[in-house]
Amino acid sequence: MKKKYQSVSANEVLYRTEELLDAASNRYKITIQVANRAKRRRYEDIDLLEDLRTKPIIRAILEMADEISQPEIISD
Repeated sequence: MKKKYQSVSANEVLYRTEELLDAASNRYKITIQVANRAKRRRYEDIDLLEDLRTKPIIRAILEMADEISQPEIISD
């Protein structure tokens, strides 16, 4: 299930980033994971036109914050 992140405010992105960093044991590792996911998504979603408004790095941050805050997403 994909979530739509088209209309996300800057405050929401900052809040989710802090949430993600607080949950991580190593800030460097989580930063690399976010960057790798964004890079992978950028090339996977190149043909999708509906997600052009949200940059891949923001989508990666929001997705990873969702996965950490809602572990039932991962268990599926």
